[in-house]
Parts: sequence; structure tokens; C-alpha cells
Amino acid sequence: MTQRKPASTGTRKPVRSATTGTTSTSFTDEERAAMKERAKELKAEARANTRKAEGEGDVLAKIAEMPEPDRAMATRLHQIIMATAPALLPKTWYGMPAYARDGKIICFFQSADKFKSRYATLGFDANANLDDGAMWPTSFALKDLTGSEEERIAALVKKAVS
Repeated sequence: MTQRKPASTGTRKPVRSATTGTTSTSFTDEERAAMKERAKELKAEARANTRKAEGEGDVLAKIAEMPEPDRAMATRLHQIIMATAPALLPKTWYGMPAYARDGKIICFFQSADKFKSRYATLGFDANANLDDGAMWPTSFALKDLTGSEEERIAALVKKAVS
């Protein structure tokens, strides 16, 4: 007959230090498991923060390449979107500033200069939660950003990520 080990009771077990060679009773199995889990979480957060910082750098670089007045609009849109929905990950998408959640584009800015258009565009992808009945707009022409447009954009972004 084989003997089974008793279930962990949460008691502290002797732990040998690799540096000093001494033994102490420091952490239970549960505490060590919790610390390992937290370490994994911190690594995942660091990777996410690095991706966000890299994506934001790419977006800001694309914005810096734009001619005025698109550059000013794109800069202000970036500020509005990041303030309204900080969980969105900035990235470039077809060479345009875009903002994603869970790897899926929610909204993007298209410079008027990009396709020689007479206006810039703020667009929302199918992953944005803008559904309103049987028909709703998914892109908006931008010639200028005033306070009322900024408020409307913030409301749209908030709704898109809801």
C-alpha cells in the first residue's frame, strides 16, 4: 500500500537560501504560488505597456509626417481618444493612426493628404459599438476641430468602446 502525502496545511516549510546557505521558514506553498502568479501578471503588464509605448511612438511619428492642418487635427484627436479611452492601444493601420482593443481596430484617422481628399476622416471599424438601429455612420469628414466637434468625438469614442 502506498502512502499519500497529506494536503498542504499552509504551514511554513524550511527554505534554503542560495546566497547565504542558511535555512529559514519563509513562505508557504500558497504564498509562493501567489508570488509566481503576480510575477506573471507584472511581466504581462510590462509587455502590454511596452507595446502601448511602441504603438504610441509609431502613431506620433506618422502624425509628425502629416502636413498641416492634418497634423494639428491628428494630434488633437490622439489626445481626445487616449483621454476618453485609455485602454485603447495606439498603432498604425495602413499607415494611419489607429486605436485598437484586443487586437481589433476601433477607430482611425485618415489624413486628407493621404488620398488627396478635400477633408480628413475619422473612421470607426466594425468592432466599434456604434450600432444605432438599422443604419449609422461609420466615418466622419473633418475640416476643423472646434469644441463642439471635440465633444462629439469624445462621445463617439466612449460609445465605440462601451
